[in-house]
Amino acid sequence: MKSGLTRFLTSAVMAASLFLVPLIPWGEAFRESGKAPQHRFKVLHVMSYHSPWEWTDTQLQGFRAALHDLDVEYRVFQMDTKRRSDPEWKRAVGGQARELLDAWKPDLVYTSDDDAQAYVAARYVNGPIPFVFSGVNADPQKYGFVGSTNVTGVVEHEHFVESVALLRQIVPAARRIAVILDDSPMWDPVVQRMKAQLPGLGVSVTSWDVVKTFRQYKERMKHLEGEVDAVALVGIFTFKDDAGQNVPYQEVLRWTAENSRLPDLSFWKDRVLHGTLTAVSVSGYEQGLAAGKIARGILAEGRSPASYPMKSSARGEPLVSLARANALGIRVKTGVLLTAKVVSTYAWVEQATGAARRQ
Repeated sequence: MKSGLTRFLTSAVMAASLFLVPLIPWGEAFRESGKAPQHRFKVLHVMSYHSPWEWTDTQLQGFRAALHDLDVEYRVFQMDTKRRSDPEWKRAVGGQARELLDAWKPDLVYTSDDDAQAYVAARYVNGPIPFVFSGVNADPQKYGFVGSTNVTGVVEHEHFVESVALLRQIVPAARRIAVILDDSPMWDPVVQRMKAQLPGLGVSVTSWDVVKTFRQYKERMKHLEGEVDAVALVGIFTFKDDAGQNVPYQEVLRWTAENSRLPDLSFWKDRVLHGTLTAVSVSGYEQGLAAGKIARGILAEGRSPASYPMKSSARGEPLVSLARANALGIRVKTGVLLTAKVVSTYAWVEQATGAARRQ
């Protein structure tokens, strides 16, 4: 007889595997009339996280844009490992993704972010199906991709130097920075890259704080107000509430915007939309577009995945939350506002306004 945990995981995983169907119907052909070749390609996209979410959605948008004139049937599987980060869930949902892959037999698999590599793509290295990835923080060597015949893609390197420079354009006195991380191992290579770029940057990192609970995060943020000039919010996804569940990162950022007096930076657009002061963002769209161009070469031109080097997308997008700057009493120079994307309100305010208009 199955245990209660096993029954729960089985039903939850099945729900996760079907969750994105309303967004991108299974079996939908994405084509531009008059330009598509005769052959129809089947592409399975396994995303580590969930939708709707700007990061995951724009990666897929970029990928599809690169294949816009090919006749492609897409299926999308959401692993949902940002909201459900426990190992049991990851193993179970990874198994479900592999079952779908083995049954459907796609012409190519597009995997985004690290969990999809660890629990899916790594099991098919040197197999007959080509894999293209994006949004990968770890060294591809970790998953056995380097030197493989069938896997390539786009790694995700954060714009640390550029983000600090943008912060100091807004807050010139920011020299002491604390870095906040959750306990996910995905941040290990990010920290290594940040440490390697610190010399000569003109700032010092006073602490690398690994936080496990939302309560600890609140306490630490209040304590840091007397110690540092700014905070780098890197890992904020697995803070546990009092019931042991992950607190949504949007809730973490809203609390921060409403309670912290410290200027903050990060490396992703969605953080600024939800209240972080500034970021030079890794572009999800550019990550997906670069991966899509590789997939196009494999599918339409017959190129080998091994012929494509694994490298990062270069373009970063500077963003400033004017709402957060105003709340902190910071006057942002016109020159900065003219060269960055300006976010004038918080996401939760915009959502509430939109809901009120619809009533």
